[in-house]
Amino acid sequence: MISKHLSRLAALSLAFLAVSATAVSPSEVRLLRTPDGGLQPQAVEDAKGALHLIYLKGEPEACNVFYVVRATGQTNFSAPLRVNSRPGSAVALGTIRGAQLALGRNGRVHVAWNGAVNAKTESVRSAPMFYTRLNDAGKAFEPERNLITTTVALDGGGSVAADEKGNVFVVWHAFPESAVMEETNRAVFIAKSSDDGKTFARERAVSPKFTGACGCCGLKAFADSHGRVGVLYRAATGGTGRDATLLMSRDAGNTFTNLVVGPWHLMACPMSSMALAQGFGDTWLAAWETAGQIQVGAVTPLSWSYGVSEPEGKGKRKYPVVAAGSENHWQQELIAWVEDAGWGRGGPLVWELVDIETGRKSSGRGAVVPVWSLITVVANKNGGFTIIY
Repeated sequence: MISKHLSRLAALSLAFLAVSATAVSPSEVRLLRTPDGGLQPQAVEDAKGALHLIYLKGEPEACNVFYVVRATGQTNFSAPLRVNSRPGSAVALGTIRGAQLALGRNGRVHVAWNGAVNAKTESVRSAPMFYTRLNDAGKAFEPERNLITTTVALDGGGSVAADEKGNVFVVWHAFPESAVMEETNRAVFIAKSSDDGKTFARERAVSPKFTGACGCCGLKAFADSHGRVGVLYRAATGGTGRDATLLMSRDAGNTFTNLVVGPWHLMACPMSSMALAQGFGDTWLAAWETAGQIQVGAVTPLSWSYGVSEPEGKGKRKYPVVAAGSENHWQQELIAWVEDAGWGRGGPLVWELVDIETGRKSSGRGAVVPVWSLITVVANKNGGFTIIY
C-alpha cells in the first residue's frame, strides 16, 4: 500500500517543508545564458564533469536543435553542432514541445523532440516524435527517426531517458490509432531500445486506461542506475482531473505502477512542463505546476512513499526544474522556475536552495527568461549549481 506520509528518507529529501529562511552553505548558484541566444536549454553533466547542452534556435514554429559541450575545467563551449538533419523540424512555440536530452551507456548523447508541422509527410498522419543519437565517432548526429508507428495526434512535449545498461526510453502521449479523440483516451506511450538507441521496439501504452493525458502539457522521463524508470505527466481524467501523475517501473520499463502525486481539478489545459531527477540515496525528486504554484515531491521508489511541499512565495510560477548536489558535508536541493511567464511572454527566473539536514533556505532571482524559453539546472561535480536560461 502506498503511504501518503513522508518516509524518513523522503522527509530528509523534502527539506522544503522546513520554515527556516536563514542562509545555507556557501555553495554557489551560477546563472548562465544559453549560448548563441538559444531557447529551451536542456543540460546534463557527465561523470567527468563535462557539461552537455542542447538548445533551440530559429523561428519558434520551425527551428533547429543544436548541441554543445563544455569540457571539464573549461569556460567555453564547443562549436554548435546541429542535431536535426531536416532543417526547421523542431518547435519552440508553446514552450513545452522542445528537445530533450539524456546521456546513456559510455556517455552516448540521446536527443528526442516533437516534430514541427513542416516535418509531416504524406505517410505521417500527425506530428512526428523524433529521436537521434550522437554517432560512434562523436562527431555528428545520426539522421533523426520518427518513432511513432501507430499512435496519432502527438501534442504535448515528449521526453527521453537512458541508462548505463544500454536502455533508451522515448516517451510521449497520444491517441491509439483507433480511439475516439477525447482526452480520457489519450495515453502515455513508450518506445524502448535495448541497444543504445540503434533499434526501438514499437511504442506501447503504459498509463492506465481512461486516466487520460492532458493534451498540451509536457512530460518528463527519468532512468536511474538501478533499472528503474519514471515518467511524470499530467492526467486528464473525466475532463477535470489534471493530476500530476508518476508512472514508475522497477524492471527497466516492462511494467509500470501509477501514482498520483499532485491532484488538481481544472477544466482546461495549463500547458505545463514537468521535472524528474535523482535525489539523494534512493530518492527521486519531482516538480510540477499546480494552480499557478510549483510543487516539489520526493519519491522513494522501493516503497513508493512520497511527500509534497511548495517553495515559499506566491508568484505565478511555471516550468520547474530540480537538482540535488553535495559540497563538502553539505547536501542540498535546488528548485528553480520562471515567474509570470505565459503564451508569448517570458519572465524572471527564481530559485530556492535548501540544506537537507537543517532545512535552512536561501533564494534568489535572476535575469528574464526569453519568450518561448525555459530553464535547466545541473548540480556541478565540483560543488554548487548552474542554472542555464
